[in-house]
Amino acid sequence: MTTMRIRAKKFLKTIAEKILPILTILFLLTVVWYFFTIYLNSAMQIDKYNKQGISWNISKLVLDTMSQERPKLPAPHQIAEEIWKTTVEKKITSKRSLIYHGSITLSSTIVGFMLGTVLGVVLAVSIVENRAMESSLMPWIIASQTIPILAIAPMIIVVLNSLGFSGLLPKALISTYLSFFPIVVGMVKGLRSPDIILVDLMKTYNSSKVDIFFKLRLPASVPFLFTSMKVAIAISLVGAIVGELPTGAVAGLGARLLTGSYYGQTIQIWSALIMASILAATLVFSIQAIGYLVSKKMGYTNEEA
Repeated sequence: MTTMRIRAKKFLKTIAEKILPILTILFLLTVVWYFFTIYLNSAMQIDKYNKQGISWNISKLVLDTMSQERPKLPAPHQIAEEIWKTTVEKKITSKRSLIYHGSITLSSTIVGFMLGTVLGVVLAVSIVENRAMESSLMPWIIASQTIPILAIAPMIIVVLNSLGFSGLLPKALISTYLSFFPIVVGMVKGLRSPDIILVDLMKTYNSSKVDIFFKLRLPASVPFLFTSMKVAIAISLVGAIVGELPTGAVAGLGARLLTGSYYGQTIQIWSALIMASILAATLVFSIQAIGYLVSKKMGYTNEEA
């Protein structure tokens, strides 16, 4: 009985400390969103009333601003309805299914993220183990992130298309370009995180550079790696969506944004954005869960992980 009470107290404490603040912020955002929905859509709705000679009052205006076919800002319930229709009510293989489009973007995201992680780890190891590499590589790595992705994405796509590569690879490389940077920075910090006294201690035991790397530096870098990977996976998704825009893609969340903007379908645009946010959150939480399991297996405490 005592154990059950302790678990119940921990559960309530978790709700009070973690879930309740999130729900409070979500509630406030929803209220603000509805306010701006009414504010931004009211002028267009009043103009429609005047043209059609329809009498109206405040309550009618409020309801109509939240049920327009092409509003300036859709109401949250309109977006929720659109997401429901394009996920639950549509077959996964349908061209109007957000799950179908999300899977296209997800494939580019995962490939780009994996390539970016490998590239970032290799560069970080090179920088930490070789001072000359740090002096020559790090400035270029930092400079690479000053170039706007919207400027470089079309160039990457055009060059790869001229070489016969299209579809997944160009979008994945754009994701790689964005995602490798946080991996490099995090891994460099992690590989250098062990105290110098520990490095000197291993040297006194006649440990080689390989031993120091695999037995000290690499294990110490694991929490830093997974923290960087959470940032990288979200940026990789952005890269995949950006990579779909210059190509005039017919599939993917970027394609949904394009078609929505072409035809003024603001509800479709916002539903694609919300779907991208849900996808990003799912990916980040997945990396966090894997990082927790790995850190726990390696014996890190919650604070270290």
